[in-house]
Amino acid sequence: MSRRPAGIAAIKNKNLAQAKYKDKGSELAESQFVQMGQQMEMFKNNLEDFAAKHREDIRKDPEFRLQFQEMCASIGVDPLASSKGFWAKMLGVGDFYYELGIQIVEVCLATSKRNGGLISIEDLRRKVEASRGRNSQQISIDDLLQSIKKLKILGNGFSVHKVGNSFLVQSIPGELTLDHTVVLQQAQEHGHVTLSGLIQTLNWEESRGKRALDFLVKECLGWVDDQSGAERSYWFPSLIPDFTTTLT
Repeated sequence: MSRRPAGIAAIKNKNLAQAKYKDKGSELAESQFVQMGQQMEMFKNNLEDFAAKHREDIRKDPEFRLQFQEMCASIGVDPLASSKGFWAKMLGVGDFYYELGIQIVEVCLATSKRNGGLISIEDLRRKVEASRGRNSQQISIDDLLQSIKKLKILGNGFSVHKVGNSFLVQSIPGELTLDHTVVLQQAQEHGHVTLSGLIQTLNWEESRGKRALDFLVKECLGWVDDQSGAERSYWFPSLIPDFTTTLT
């Protein structure tokens, strides 16, 4: 009689045990997934109840609206995803942000000839609020940022650039590099810079600073001033508060 090689039975038992552990692990994982799904569904239902109860606060209070947005984001719910779903019907937030997006476009188009299509988020808010009238809902910086996200369906014409502690909204196609953003950041305090100032402050080579400034002027984002002193200055109208209103 032939005998099986030693250890084969043990190997089979080990493989069988591993398969059982794997099946048990899959069963536990599936159970946990179901429980998580149930908890998320319960959380969404509670969120809907909260939204219904505080509808007017969400519609009228920008700070409350921001907190509501953050609550939604924490569970992957986008109340702006559609203008027809529960959130739009319950809160009107879908319509609110789409309407705000249209007003943003109108302000950007009206000011683009003077600021080159680059406007500070604070200036944008002032002008949008003025266009909405005194009896309209208050809007916040976050409201503007949320609406601009929706404007991306128009292509690459709208983008937001972080400059220091604020934002610049770009409403014309064009790619701003880090160097361009740094120049705008340097100009933020006074609205203008000089080439020598950039070289001294940023420790840049002259060619680097000139290249960045020439691009911004070419894109109509900056203006050249040869009359303010011994050295040419580069002014950025988007960084001068209420610049457009002073010219009208």
